[in-house]
Amino acid sequence: MPPLILVTNDDGVHSPGIIALFNAMKEIGDAYIVAPDRERSAVGHALTLHRPLKAEELRENVFSVNGTPTDCVALAVHKILPRRPDLVASGINKGANLGDDITYSGTVSAAIEGTILNAPSFAISLVGDKPFHYETAYPVAIEVAKYILDKSLPYDTLLNVNVPNVQRGDMVKGMKITRQGKRVYDNAIQDTYSPWGDKQYWIGGGTPYWEQGEDMDIKAVLDNYVSVTPIHLDLTNYEALEYLKKTWKG
Repeated sequence: MPPLILVTNDDGVHSPGIIALFNAMKEIGDAYIVAPDRERSAVGHALTLHRPLKAEELRENVFSVNGTPTDCVALAVHKILPRRPDLVASGINKGANLGDDITYSGTVSAAIEGTILNAPSFAISLVGDKPFHYETAYPVAIEVAKYILDKSLPYDTLLNVNVPNVQRGDMVKGMKITRQGKRVYDNAIQDTYSPWGDKQYWIGGGTPYWEQGEDMDIKAVLDNYVSVTPIHLDLTNYEALEYLKKTWKG
């Protein structure tokens, strides 16, 4: 029996990136798309609790959901797919998911939900601006998926993959196993005004600053490598845990 692969994203069910990933996953398994009906970027790991959700079958093996990426994975696993998926593939995102961006990313959060539901999962993103060269990420997605299906992943762990957004004819140097970097944005909240003069705020943009350690995800992509970062869902800081046990006086 071929592996069952769930494909999702946060850019919406009609995004060119999810179509590219779907076609890639069909080369190695029985692929289904269950994805948001519209762009849901930066929604993080949000679940929709205040209203019911609707899933619409657009064509064979392709479903649109009026919810978040996390909603899509939960509905797919529990209600839509014919059986539990062997793999969850999220992307191909139009833009980076590096460093601290992963805490906001709907793309990564879909892979997190898959991991929580005990399905090996990965997220894949293109690092750069338009035009997006999904054909460059296509073979990377196949290689990562084959690795996971063959080797599986450590418990409670997903892979966050970032691919340089270069034309397929340009050389990507290879892959690097990396750790999560640190990226912050300066001046990311802009003042704006309504037509009536009311002051408002717009979150977005700003100038990014990042650390560039040799084994960090951002450094690898800037050096024209594919970055593959294992993300562990246990957020416990074990060094701090031991320190607090020794020093806490409460």
